[in-house]
Amino acid sequence: MTQGAGQGPVVRTATLRDFRVPPYAQVPVQAHAAQAAHPGNAFPEGEPPEGYTPTERDLPVINRGDTVQVSVAPEEAPAQAAAPAADGGPGPLYVVGDVHGYLDELLTALHRQGLIDTEGHWSAGNARLWFLGDFTDRGPDGIGVIDLVMRLSAEAAAAGGYCKALMGNHELLLLGAKRFADTPVNSGAGTATFQAAWLLNGGQKSDMDRLQDVHLQWMSRLDAVVEEDGHLLVHSDTTAYLEYGSTIEDVNDTVHEILTRNDADECWDLFRKLTKRFAFRDEAGSTAVQELLAAYGGERIVHGHSPIPYLLGEVGSEDGEDGGGPTVEGPHVYADGLAIAMDGGVTMAGKLLVVQLPLPN
Repeated sequence: MTQGAGQGPVVRTATLRDFRVPPYAQVPVQAHAAQAAHPGNAFPEGEPPEGYTPTERDLPVINRGDTVQVSVAPEEAPAQAAAPAADGGPGPLYVVGDVHGYLDELLTALHRQGLIDTEGHWSAGNARLWFLGDFTDRGPDGIGVIDLVMRLSAEAAAAGGYCKALMGNHELLLLGAKRFADTPVNSGAGTATFQAAWLLNGGQKSDMDRLQDVHLQWMSRLDAVVEEDGHLLVHSDTTAYLEYGSTIEDVNDTVHEILTRNDADECWDLFRKLTKRFAFRDEAGSTAVQELLAAYGGERIVHGHSPIPYLLGEVGSEDGEDGGGPTVEGPHVYADGLAIAMDGGVTMAGKLLVVQLPLPN
């Protein structure tokens, strides 16, 4: 079960129900004239407060020698979208890593792959595009990113393709901050609030001010897991999805039911579990991946969430002053080749990744 519009008659499911694209999201999206500075994470001096969720600045560096990066197309030449299947089958499959409000970088990356034109409109015919979640926070225009994805969903469907998105932990965080604000929740280590966690994880006041009901409805209907062409797509590199169901449909239904019940503690528990990371690293990483693949299908996991620079041990500074920022050439393949990391670390002056699957050998 997946969200968004597709070919043929609309199937009336909880995921698709009442899907709408707001009028203001249907106009061409233009890149900003001046690139906004990368704001980085909001983090107070001293020890983090009780209930704090780790951000990039807190993550341990994993420097392993048995992992590889797969290079993507050169930035200078925008690519043509792959040709439609000759037999009328589905078009080429693309995935997008964490965007975190960097709308200009997203527009550039989509255009480079031939997925949108210079006006920001869908230009890829029957291509299939999946966003892996985390549209807002830390960057300058999270709501603009959501509006773009919603509009491209409608335009892609009209062209015979689709543009869909997964639920990231930052979607859960923004939903919680809007719904529950400063309502105390049991974090397991004391009392916390969604509002405090959202601010500490790069929440932007401009996003909250522009957040509308249609954005909340769209986010709350996103699926958490999907399988496409032998790729198991998830946002987070965690096995916590197994706690919510033994099939893809069960997981997505359970996540939607939790959000519908609107219980602050239950939503917080979901957010915390889907914020876990690094399950696929180290010696047991391939075993964890295989556990998920055995339950949900697929031959490889593709995820966002954990920035590639940390997995590679190339941290740098968030403003790129240390040696020009982290070096990210493309997706990070690890866990005996079973996992593909797609968060290029755009929030730390890395790269926003948009790639076609399957990756070349």
